[in-house]
Amino acid sequence: MAALQPNDARFLLDFLLPQLKSEHAVTRRIFSALPLDGGSYRPSPKAMSAFELVRHIAICDLWFLDAIINGQFDDAAMPPATATTCQDVGAWYAENFSPRVERVQQLSGVELAREFDYIGLRHDPAVAYLNIAIRHTAHHRGQLSAYLRAMGARVPAIYVESADEPYPTDDGSIVVPPAF
Repeated sequence: MAALQPNDARFLLDFLLPQLKSEHAVTRRIFSALPLDGGSYRPSPKAMSAFELVRHIAICDLWFLDAIINGQFDDAAMPPATATTCQDVGAWYAENFSPRVERVQQLSGVELAREFDYIGLRHDPAVAYLNIAIRHTAHHRGQLSAYLRAMGARVPAIYVESADEPYPTDDGSIVVPPAF
């Protein structure tokens, strides 16, 4: 397979970065929906707790962005030891996400096209890790959103309305889904 060209890498960045930002907003909505005392909830002994999922999502999102910026996967940034609740980790995540996205936006096509190793499993261009980050977050966020009702919380609209929250359109009206 031919190496990704810098112009193609910039095209992929322009395509994937808005998706990453959109997913980040959804992730923050899910984090915000968690009950203040819900961090220890887990649906089974094998499942991560809500706190563990929030922490994993936040750390990995930033880890992927750092890898793209630095051209390699290094140790992940960790929330401060004082971040002991889902809300604390969510605030740390929100604070640290945008500056990294800005740095990724400033990368050249050459930097985005450079290939590097992902923990011995893959060897891809830097920009390709945005797609992996999006999928990783959506996967774990789906797990976390499934915890919400069992925790007694409301499920926010994610891509479309939920049973708890209608999804407003750009003009402020409410989307009424068809009954299937």
